[in-house]
Amino acid sequence: MKSPETDPIDLAKQLLSSLLEEIPIIQNFKGKWSIIKTKLIDLQTQLNDFSAELPSYSSNPLYLQLLHSICHTLSDTASLAKNCQFPNLSQGKLKTQSEIDSVLAKFDRHVKECDILVRSGVLQDSAVPSASKREAVRSESRNLSTRLQIGSTESRNLAMDSLLGLLQEDDKNVMIAVAQGVVPVLVRLLDSSCMEMKEKIVSAISRVSMVDSSMHVLIAEGLLLLNHLLRVLDSGSGFAKEKASITLQALSFSKDHARAIGSRGGISSLLEICLAGTPGSQASAAGVLRNLAVFTEIRENFIEENAIVVLLGLSASGTALAQENAFGCLSNLVSDDESLRLLIVKEGGLECLKNFWDSAPTVGSLEVAVELLKHLSSCRSVAEVLVSDGFIPRLVGVLNCGVLGVRIAAARAVYALASSSKTRKELGECGCILPLIRMLDGKAVEEKEAAAKALSVLVVYACNRRIFRKDERGIMSAVHLLDPSIQNLNKKYPVAVLASLVHSKKCRKQMVAAGACVYTQKLVEMDVQGSKKLLESLSRGKMWGVFARP
Repeated sequence: MKSPETDPIDLAKQLLSSLLEEIPIIQNFKGKWSIIKTKLIDLQTQLNDFSAELPSYSSNPLYLQLLHSICHTLSDTASLAKNCQFPNLSQGKLKTQSEIDSVLAKFDRHVKECDILVRSGVLQDSAVPSASKREAVRSESRNLSTRLQIGSTESRNLAMDSLLGLLQEDDKNVMIAVAQGVVPVLVRLLDSSCMEMKEKIVSAISRVSMVDSSMHVLIAEGLLLLNHLLRVLDSGSGFAKEKASITLQALSFSKDHARAIGSRGGISSLLEICLAGTPGSQASAAGVLRNLAVFTEIRENFIEENAIVVLLGLSASGTALAQENAFGCLSNLVSDDESLRLLIVKEGGLECLKNFWDSAPTVGSLEVAVELLKHLSSCRSVAEVLVSDGFIPRLVGVLNCGVLGVRIAAARAVYALASSSKTRKELGECGCILPLIRMLDGKAVEEKEAAAKALSVLVVYACNRRIFRKDERGIMSAVHLLDPSIQNLNKKYPVAVLASLVHSKKCRKQMVAAGACVYTQKLVEMDVQGSKKLLESLSRGKMWGVFARP
């Protein structure tokens, strides 16, 4: 049997019992000692619970660390109690009172740490070996989460390093750690005054934000987490700002979170990072701004902070990802604001857009550039500048690319740009028609509709109709889009394409052969715009066929 000198649980219980006996004879600060007595009784109950589970807990490092800390506090308190038994305090009243307050805070912490240790389940984990790798990760997550809440600063720092290593291994580890409650623990620790520790915590939280299935736990932390992250944007290191921005990027898809970020000065902080942050932090900050710019009610904050100029600067000099996010943000900002479109042109935005377009690392990254081009094209005066600056050949190039989102954006940009006969003519001559016809047969409904919409304005121009007719697939593909069984596709666009071509006898025959009359009759019943006139044109053609000479 172990002696009290070597068994920490017995030593702690012995010191505690002795201290409880001394408290009634203390002469000074009786009120404070009464509170200490209450804490000691709570602690005594917890120690008795620990004793009941021995020896299964006795080898757990956290358990032993906590008991040694409790014993140390009890020894210090015993000396303090002896000093308070005499009317004249040898160390003076103020110093003694300060020491009593310190001891009281320590006991309060010990009681909480004992409770955390029991509730965490790590003591049971140490008694039962893990049967699988997943169970081992689950046990380790509970252990690290507990270590982050108890013990010394150094111990917590080491636990944070281990947790980061665990989270970086794979997404499954993240999901397991989140399920074991690590996120609320990390968020509470963001109050840490140690900048090194705070950096690690922000890094761990940003890792969690990269796993979609764990996002709901971060969202549940609400404004508490947002406020901590926004403070990091203001005063953290470049590394911490980058990690905070990554988390904010995931959180800012929510309208409520976007409003909170905008109302708490977040846009100003993010733009400051875009101006003078590290390359990584600039890219992630621009990503947050890109998400925020979607929400109309906070766009005024962007205007007040002169965001257009800052974003254009980043689009010209940042990393490829920073440029992409900057253009994405600009696209969202100008989607329904003509004055901002004109401002972009005035500030040299078209040159930035052209340079990005020509040097983009992947075709996929061009989607934001094409989207911005689409918004700028809807302004008639800007559209003319775009044509003269050589954007039409660039647009035709991406119509032929293998990235669905880029093709759809390009088709929509063609529609926006084809606002005059001059641009329709140039779009046709540069080769827009044939790739758009191919898009009519695309798998995605969005692609089919975007192509039909663009063609509906292009074939208004006679030369473009001739180009369209040369491709045998064109008429048949457009007719197939009339089929009412194709859901979520606005039928007025393929109707408009066919209506522009129906006056050609050859085209009319192709339409009838492909089943246009049957489809169009159904569309008339559905009151689709232009369908009645198209049906009449098709029917007239059939009647003329009856009376034709043999």
